[in-house]
Amino acid sequence: MEKIRILLADDHTLIRNGIATLLQSYPDIEVVGEAQDGVEAVRKTKEIKPDVVVIDVSMPKLSGIEATKAIRKEHPDIHVLVLTMHENEEYVYQILKSGAAGYVLKSAGKEELSAAIRAVAKGEKFFSARVSEIVAECYVRRAEGRELPLEAGKVPLTKREQEILGLVVQGLTNQQIADQLCISPRTVDTHRTNIMQKLDIHDVANLVRYAIEHGITSVGRGGEDSVDS
Repeated sequence: MEKIRILLADDHTLIRNGIATLLQSYPDIEVVGEAQDGVEAVRKTKEIKPDVVVIDVSMPKLSGIEATKAIRKEHPDIHVLVLTMHENEEYVYQILKSGAAGYVLKSAGKEELSAAIRAVAKGEKFFSARVSEIVAECYVRRAEGRELPLEAGKVPLTKREQEILGLVVQGLTNQQIADQLCISPRTVDTHRTNIMQKLDIHDVANLVRYAIEHGITSVGRGGEDSVDS
């Protein structure tokens, strides 16, 4: 039996170990490598040439979304399965746009995870039930005309994202922003990734320029959104 070769990419060692342990019970699946950040995931994909990369969204150095784009661009024959805790519509959109073949929530059981791995290894798409619901709801809204385009000049960021962008512009680190907003540095990194994806801006200099042009250099505290608070 030819095994499906898996590269696991997650910045939490316990999570990687847990997933690897779960997959050991399947004779047709083999974990052949691990990565603890997005840059390492891209590098090890090139070195190991796995069949499937199972990757988290929020990781240091390079987000899972950006890593997926890089992997798909360099290795179009290698499939990517995103395994994450995020289930809001914006993440669904960004992950699908990145070229990932599947989107499974970390709350899924091992049977769903193994089924997802087998599906994407065959070139099929696989989404957790909740993710499929979000995609369906989005299409229904668009079909019914309830999702309107952004007004000209309107900033496509939530209040929380504008707040974090304002602090980034001030030169604060993720840890300093986290301390000020009473959230975790990982959550700050997730928001920064989401901001860059929405704006299609991937460096601080252009983020600063965007913030200045849209008056987001001194956003007041108090905004919340559905991703985290």
